[in-house]
Amino acid sequence: MPKTLGRLIWAAIAVLGAYAFAGIALHRGEPVNSIWLVIASVCLYLTGFRFYAKFIAARVMILSDARPTPGVRLRDGHDFEPTNKWIVFGHHFAAIAGPGPLVGPTLAAQFGYLPGTLWIILGAVLGGCVQDFVVLFGSMRRDGKSLGQMAREEIGKVGGFTALVTVLLIMIILLAVVALVVVNALKDSAWGTFTIAATMPIAVFMGLYLRYLRPGKVLEVSVIGFGLVVASIFAGQWVAGSAAWAPWFTYGGLALAWMVIIYGFFASALPVWLLLAPRDYLSTFVKLGVVLMLGVGILFVRPELQMPPLTRFTDGTGPIFAGKVFPFCFITIACGAISGFHALISSGTTPKLIEKEWHAWPVGYGAMALESFVAVMAMIAACVLEPGVYFAVNSPAGIAGATAQQAVATISSWGFPVSAETMASLARDVGEESLFYRTGGAPSLALGMAHIFVRSGGGQALMGFWYHFAIMFEALFILTIIDAGTRVGRFMLQDLLGHFHPKLGRTNWKPGVIGASAAIVAAWGYFLIQGVRDPLGGINSLWPLFGIANQLLAAIALCVGTTILVKMHRGVYMWITCLPLTWLVIVCFSAGWQKIFSPLPRVGFLAQANALEAALAAGQIPAAKVALTQTQIFNNRLDAAVCGIFLVLVTLILLDSIRVWFRYLSGGEPLLALDDRQAPTPDPALGGATARMGVLATLRGLARELSSEAAYARHLLRGARLHSPSEWRRFFDHYTRHKYTRAKCC
Repeated sequence: MPKTLGRLIWAAIAVLGAYAFAGIALHRGEPVNSIWLVIASVCLYLTGFRFYAKFIAARVMILSDARPTPGVRLRDGHDFEPTNKWIVFGHHFAAIAGPGPLVGPTLAAQFGYLPGTLWIILGAVLGGCVQDFVVLFGSMRRDGKSLGQMAREEIGKVGGFTALVTVLLIMIILLAVVALVVVNALKDSAWGTFTIAATMPIAVFMGLYLRYLRPGKVLEVSVIGFGLVVASIFAGQWVAGSAAWAPWFTYGGLALAWMVIIYGFFASALPVWLLLAPRDYLSTFVKLGVVLMLGVGILFVRPELQMPPLTRFTDGTGPIFAGKVFPFCFITIACGAISGFHALISSGTTPKLIEKEWHAWPVGYGAMALESFVAVMAMIAACVLEPGVYFAVNSPAGIAGATAQQAVATISSWGFPVSAETMASLARDVGEESLFYRTGGAPSLALGMAHIFVRSGGGQALMGFWYHFAIMFEALFILTIIDAGTRVGRFMLQDLLGHFHPKLGRTNWKPGVIGASAAIVAAWGYFLIQGVRDPLGGINSLWPLFGIANQLLAAIALCVGTTILVKMHRGVYMWITCLPLTWLVIVCFSAGWQKIFSPLPRVGFLAQANALEAALAAGQIPAAKVALTQTQIFNNRLDAAVCGIFLVLVTLILLDSIRVWFRYLSGGEPLLALDDRQAPTPDPALGGATARMGVLATLRGLARELSSEAAYARHLLRGARLHSPSEWRRFFDHYTRHKYTRAKCC
């Protein structure tokens, strides 16, 4: 009877999901309620998790809890530590959930809600979740090795070295893109700039408090820090309304770009405990809390989608970024559907924490499904806005018009009516001077989130508070990607330079630290300045380049995953990873070819460079803008070269992988044997990971694990040392040095 009841419940979930999915795909005419997107996504995620993921786990991976994981076999109480699966789930989700699932869907909403929503749901169930799961499984069976190490061992030396170089190059593009999102969000916003600036001394205070005043009390200082951040939001509102203070925190894009660059340098070069680590803790707690609030708000408010399912811009003439819905929708939305950066996490810290092999099922597949759900919520937040307001906020001045009147006339002519009075009223409600030309996706997402929060309770009077809270939320953890990513890039660069001179590879040699930090900051800062100076918004060129690079990294991860499956089962199950790999190769190479060789100046890098060069030769460029135009010509050709390099590198990896596949498919190599080692007897003195945990205990354990307080407790238990400030500082320095040498996701 229970088995029959279970089958009936899953059948009902599948039918409900199919009905909701068909409804949003086929519905035309009246607005669609956002609750149908929530129902369709949740039902498909649950069905995919219960049946497709479990099939992969049981039949393909042959998971067994009797087989010891690296966390059990190599347990050292530091890097390798078997941990409760829900704590690992929270850690993995916090690591992979960056700005991508928020910003990507917001930008892709210019095509309508339908293409992006379908790609987010289906791409995650069949591609992104599978990639994360398979890479986590592969690393777990290989002592927690990284993606680059697995590529070198499974594919070959050429493929492995190429993967390492590609990761470093892609990271530079990532940092430039997320920095540009921050700049566009804070441009001419005294409230947002003050709030973000206030997080810097708050983070330094947290670092000093944690190191000297109350060593080891990470949760305590996190609560204090979160309270100070909330206070800074209200203080920012006062600053924005002050005629004396507002000018001190109101800056243009170029000034903000230099500030972000300087911050990135100091975050990389300063001791990790002083600035980077406390900001990381703070942003993690804020991220989890706001995501939960947004989800509850959507469920209670159930707003209708104002954006049509398909807009006129599917033909490639979109104002936010140029390019047809295929392939550019599928590279603009990366982290919400499939993201190569997740493979860095799935082969980084997570496989070292898995306690039992079957825990990889909810962690690897389930955490990505949850992030995909965050992307669905971001799509809802963008599409509940009036389309005219959405395009007025996101369209650059070079497309919509240089003045408010020109912008509303242009946008209304597209079939999305909006008035200057409406935009002015909305700007007053949120405490901004203007909401026109706020490109990058973050401001419009903040508007949508504020709209949902206001309808959840509190009234229109809190519109400004929720808007700036959302801006702070986005910029806070995007800055975490910038500072941690810059530090990771510095370590990677020092590793490479260490082959030429040993001193350059030493992370404790100050000249090497400062020089490598400056080099990484200069690399992504160059692209950031290019984006700010671009008259069409910058994001038009940088975001598609990042999307292509990120999806190419996913192709690399799927090449590694397919190679592992082929070595285990030959060609029986290789379709599981080959299908998303084939789709990504088609999408990425199509997008890359168009970005390089398209004759349309708004799409092709070379076409835009040639058009600017022709205008320069014809004397159509004013003398004051000649130098800027020459810089733009060089930048576009550089973008084309970088995009071409990415395509060539991935082609080499793909060909090397096919060579290995053919060797195994032809029977020329024996299949991999399963590792049948048995798990050692757990040490009760270090226990806690296997205990049953209630909801509150799980949340508390998650917070302690994310904050490193649990790691220090295990360290004290293993070494039986006294809890002293000097011991805490020695441990924390060593712990964070390892933690921040690993790449983080978007």
